[in-house]
Amino acid sequence: MHDDEQGDSSYGAWGTPRSKTVTWYDPMVNATLGATQDGLEFMRAVRDGKVPSPPIARLMGFALVQVERGVAVFECTPDESLYNPIGVVHGGLVCSLADSAAGCAVQSTLEAGVAYTSIDINVTYLRPVTKETGLIRATGRVTKPGRRVAYVTIEVTDSAGKLLAQATSSCLVMDNRPPA
Repeated sequence: MHDDEQGDSSYGAWGTPRSKTVTWYDPMVNATLGATQDGLEFMRAVRDGKVPSPPIARLMGFALVQVERGVAVFECTPDESLYNPIGVVHGGLVCSLADSAAGCAVQSTLEAGVAYTSIDINVTYLRPVTKETGLIRATGRVTKPGRRVAYVTIEVTDSAGKLLAQATSSCLVMDNRPPA
């Protein structure tokens, strides 16, 4: 139980509780559909709302706004529900945004039946993010596609173009197509 659920006497000093409702769709529907389509075609369907965005995007409030072969751009306007204990947006949001931009940039280069999964991500945080930061944007660019591993660089910027974080990621490419 959390302190506020136990009737802690300091509750009044905390102010009025806030809440956020998250709604999502079965993620396996997208996973199944995505396996049958060219990666760029599938990413465009997600961007255009022809298939639902994944649950993580709905939970954290980010969206795929641009995609072309080897490039994916996500945007998010953080709110205080994403704050950590020191009063700034948790780095996990920025990392998740960067990871999504990296993975979708890789997926945009893949043929139908070929999948990916993240191997690693290294994020360097350069500026704090708060709700006052406003819109943030993560742009992932495939720097080296590969048959087994793809490499991506990611920049996270604010609406004025100031660099908030930069990252690198590598993704394992998994060819699930039957042998020809």
